[in-house]
Amino acid sequence: MEAVEDIVIAGAGLAGLATALGLHRKGVRSLLLESSATLRASGYAFTTWTNAFRALDALGVGDKIREHHLLYERLVAFSASTGEAAATVSLKMQGKSGPHEIRCVKRNLLLETLENELPEGTIRYSSKIVAIEEEGDVKLLHMADGSIIRANVLVGCDGVNSVVAKWLGLPKPLLSGRSATRGLAEYPEGHGFGPEILQFIGQGFRSGVLPCSDTSVYWNYTWYPSPADGDAEESVAKMRQHVLAKLSGAACRIPAEALDVIERSEMSEVVSSPLRFRSPLALVRGSISRGNVCVAGDAFHPMTPELGQGGCAALEDGVVLARCLGEAFVGAGNDGGYACVTAALEKYAEERRWRAIRLVTAAYVVGFVQQSSNVAIKFLREKLLSGLLAKVMVDMADYDCGKL
Repeated sequence: MEAVEDIVIAGAGLAGLATALGLHRKGVRSLLLESSATLRASGYAFTTWTNAFRALDALGVGDKIREHHLLYERLVAFSASTGEAAATVSLKMQGKSGPHEIRCVKRNLLLETLENELPEGTIRYSSKIVAIEEEGDVKLLHMADGSIIRANVLVGCDGVNSVVAKWLGLPKPLLSGRSATRGLAEYPEGHGFGPEILQFIGQGFRSGVLPCSDTSVYWNYTWYPSPADGDAEESVAKMRQHVLAKLSGAACRIPAEALDVIERSEMSEVVSSPLRFRSPLALVRGSISRGNVCVAGDAFHPMTPELGQGGCAALEDGVVLARCLGEAFVGAGNDGGYACVTAALEKYAEERRWRAIRLVTAAYVVGFVQQSSNVAIKFLREKLLSGLLAKVMVDMADYDCGKL
C-alpha cells in the first residue's frame, strides 16, 4: 500500500512538532511520523532560554508555557570542592532584542502543548522509517510495517541516530566521553529554592539544580564514566546512589538541599545517556539539505548539554524551516514544486549552519573546561573562568530566529 504526502516530517520531538506547527500556522499541511506509540518526554525538563521563548512566541504558544514555570533571576556557579560561589550572573539583564527570559520547562508539558495545537491526524504514531529510496524527485519512505509513503518533501527530525541524516551522508555523531543522568523531584508543599539556576562544577563532574515551578525541581549530572563506577548502570537505585556518593564525597561541598532533590526524585529507567555531538567540521562540509530533503534538531546538530541549547536550537530550527518551506508552498509565484522546495531548504540550511556550528563548538568547550580535572584549568576555572563561561551561556541565548 502506498500513500502520497506533500511534506513528511520524521520524528515528533521538539524540532518535528515545531516544524509541523509552524507549517500549520502558515496554512501548509504536513504528516508527522513518530516511531514510538506516544510522545516521548525523556529528559524530564530542559533549560528554555531567551531564544527558545522567542521561537515559542513565533509559534503562538509562549504564554501557555510561561504560566507553568518560574522565571529565573540569576545563575550561580559553585565550586564543587569548596562549596563557594565561583560566579553569579544576573539573568535579568537586557539582551540585543529585549530582556532575557530563562525558565526550566517540563518536557512533557511543552510537547503536549505543541501537539494540542496541531490538527487531528497530523501525527501518526508507531511509524518508523527504515529505508529511503528515490524515484525521480519523489522520496519513497519504506516503513517498518511494510507500507510505503511517497513524499514530495522529507524533513528528518529523527534524533541522533537519524535515518534521514544518514541518507544525506552526514557522519555519525561523536562520543564526547561523558555521560549524563537526570531526574525530577516533586515537593507538594513547596521546595524553598529561589528563582535561580544552581550549578556545581569540578571534581570531574557538572551538576545542576533547577526549579521548574514552586513544587517541582529538575536536576542533572554529567561525568566521565570509568571502571570505578562499578555496577551504577544496572538500575535506577544504583545510579542514584552513585551520584549521591560522588556529590557527598569527602572532596565535595554540595549543600544538603541539593542532595535531597536527587534522593527524592523520579529517574528514568534509562539510567544514563552517553553525550554525543556532531563534529563542527562535519557541519561545515556536510549536507544539511539536498534537493527536497533536510534535517533539523538532533538529527542536524546534536550537542553536549552545557549551554542548555539543544532543545532551544531545535525550536529555532522549526520556526526557520517552517518559514522557508511555507514560502515555497504559499508564497507569491511559488507552487511547492521541486525547484521551489530545493531553494527553500537551501535557504534554511544557509541560515542555520553557522548558528549550529557556534552552539556545538561552544557547548563542547564549556563542558571541557567545567569538568576538567587539570590543575591549571581548575585554578583558572575557580578564579576567573566560571563567570566567563556563565556569560557565554547567556550570550548564546541572545538570539532571535524571527517570525514565521
